[in-house]
Amino acid sequence: MQQAPSGPRPSHLPSPEHGEHDNVFSELPVLPSPLGSGEDKKDEKHPPENIDEVFSVASLYSDSSSDVLQDLGTDDPFPEDPDAREEKQFTFRAAFVGCALGAVISASNVYLGLKTGWTFGASLFGSIFGFAILKPLSRVLPEHLGGGYFGPKENVCCQSAATAAGSLGLLFTSGFPAAYQLGLLGDDPVSDFGRIITFTLCCAYVGIFFTMPLRRLYILKLKLTFPSAVAAAYTIRSLHVGRNAAANARKKTLALIISFTIAIAWRVVSEYAPGIMWDWHWGWWFYKAGWRWIIAAENWGWIWEWTPAFIGVGLLVPINSSVSFVGGSALAWAIIGPALVATNRAFGTPASPTGASPEYINYANMVLDDPVGAPSPKYWMIWPGCAVLLCASLAEIVGNGSAVVRSFAIAMEPLVAKIKVVLRGRVTGSRIAPVDAKDDPFHDPIPLDQQTPWWMWSGGLIAGSVLTMLVMRYQFGQNAGVTLLAILFSFLFSLVDAECTGRVSVTPVTTLGNFAQLVFGGISKGTGMAPMANQLNNGLTGMITLAASEQVADMLGDLKTTHLLGASPRAQLYAQCCGALVSIFLSAGMYIVFVKAYPCINTLSNTTCAFPAPDVGAWRAVSIAVSAPSLPIPRSSGITALCLGALAILSTLVKYRFVARPERRAWFPNWNAVGIAFILGPLCTYPMAMLFGSLIALTWRKYWPAGAVMYCYAVAAGMIAGEGLGGIANAVLQIAGVAGSVKGTSVGCPLDVYCG
Repeated sequence: MQQAPSGPRPSHLPSPEHGEHDNVFSELPVLPSPLGSGEDKKDEKHPPENIDEVFSVASLYSDSSSDVLQDLGTDDPFPEDPDAREEKQFTFRAAFVGCALGAVISASNVYLGLKTGWTFGASLFGSIFGFAILKPLSRVLPEHLGGGYFGPKENVCCQSAATAAGSLGLLFTSGFPAAYQLGLLGDDPVSDFGRIITFTLCCAYVGIFFTMPLRRLYILKLKLTFPSAVAAAYTIRSLHVGRNAAANARKKTLALIISFTIAIAWRVVSEYAPGIMWDWHWGWWFYKAGWRWIIAAENWGWIWEWTPAFIGVGLLVPINSSVSFVGGSALAWAIIGPALVATNRAFGTPASPTGASPEYINYANMVLDDPVGAPSPKYWMIWPGCAVLLCASLAEIVGNGSAVVRSFAIAMEPLVAKIKVVLRGRVTGSRIAPVDAKDDPFHDPIPLDQQTPWWMWSGGLIAGSVLTMLVMRYQFGQNAGVTLLAILFSFLFSLVDAECTGRVSVTPVTTLGNFAQLVFGGISKGTGMAPMANQLNNGLTGMITLAASEQVADMLGDLKTTHLLGASPRAQLYAQCCGALVSIFLSAGMYIVFVKAYPCINTLSNTTCAFPAPDVGAWRAVSIAVSAPSLPIPRSSGITALCLGALAILSTLVKYRFVARPERRAWFPNWNAVGIAFILGPLCTYPMAMLFGSLIALTWRKYWPAGAVMYCYAVAAGMIAGEGLGGIANAVLQIAGVAGSVKGTSVGCPLDVYCG
């Protein structure tokens, strides 16, 4: 979801504390989850949420005779493989395979984003699967048909295309469904397809061209870690370099393929018996057995779900994130929610249309007939959830204020340096004398012909900005000046996003989009704009910010991997542009498929939808709040939001002000995960599944560390991507009329009504 939690860290990860015992794994580099931000988009590409704790990960086997795992660091390029051949980097085969793999993740992200508000990056999936496809083909095919040497630098290009092709899903799991729910666009996405495509096109390329000049700042100068990208770099190198590279590659590829296939099959087959194979409605089962009071567990969403995606996420995120997620669910849906109903401050509706099982209540409806006087618990919780997310992100920025200020200062250094050179008279003819490389704070180890020239990224940025202003003016009626201001704000918010992703692999893009909504909603209200026009205006500008931030996080991660492996940034730009083109059409197409199969995505309904779409609820709520004459917020909800927001700020500032050791900061709550739990529920299946996965990973790494190092990334990536693709298959079956809702069984489901 937009929200991949945040939790800043030093520009490089600290070395782990070593014990006295002899353990080769104590020498491993320390990296957080590979699916966090850019890998975890969340937001927030988000991941899941504030990753304050790290776990050992190393995919690199050294070339030494001891063949132990080796730490090559996270700042400077890895040593060149002496046996490596000269290789082409941007190739048709790498771009094509990368785009195809990214298409799988793009489709998966639309599904997972609508389900949970989270999306995941394609870097590890693209790296491993790209190798598995292209390495054998490079050996068996003649060169003119796509054969020939396939090395790590071309593998990076494949990964970059996959990452870009898998991006942009958050637009269709937040802003667009919210706009349709509010009646701001046409009758349905099919009739608006042209406008959706052109808008997505603008968002994609403005964000990509934003990224290129930031490479020097965040990767060469500040040397931010970008943990997910470092994990991808180590993984790619382990597939190509070392005595055991071929064997390791086969093992990882096989693990990914098996987990991917099982996840797809499980998601599709379980749709035909969801009450047995997918959701265990244990509260309902005990209720029917005579325990009348236990129905409260069912009412408040405490249902066990066998979801490969979120068990896989749990394999990757630190235990702090999972515990915070479950803790937020418990606070919202086991304490506050029941208290609201007991004191008549929020109300549910009978789940049974016939009046059977009167204790069975639906607390998830979002009908806004009287949002202040008679809200549902779900609507009531949106405001505390948004407050926690916004305040936690703001506190993270303040807690790392010196780093943010330093970023802006360093960004101006090249201009200041050139001005100083001119003022000192170091001019020969019409050319400025070059500064020595040793004096260049942005010295780039990549050959000049492989770097991205300034005219390429600046020209692309100007063209993208002009196109965006034209599209917004003539297709959505937005003033060109407002659009330009939105692009400028997108750039500023992208700097914040880069800091979060680079330090902790967390990408709070939806939160940043909500910030932009507040800013432009206030501007529109100040000009006297009508409420519905204001809602469309602030929604679109928020989506521009969201998409640009998401692209910057993803692309900077690719460029970090590129830097470590000594690949060409220019080749990655080409690959990213190809991948983004795929994402534009595929993300929009998958959104239409899901809306056709599940119309409740685009409508406000008091019935339970198969897709809770938590980001949509938050996006819609902010749009209404900033455009309404008075805030449609229940008083008790507003007070709770202020209190929890203040607590998130205080907790975060204490963490950075008084706790010096990063490992101790893991004991502080991950407030982004807490906020997501408030918005997501009453649906506690994903937090429980994620905690289950984290406990498995904790046990795996403790007792079988070698197996965890070898297989954990691959298995988790396959589970996440597999469930997403299985969801796509189910949507197609739904449209064809042969899905589980038609041919399946309702055994195990509440009220004996199909619950898939």
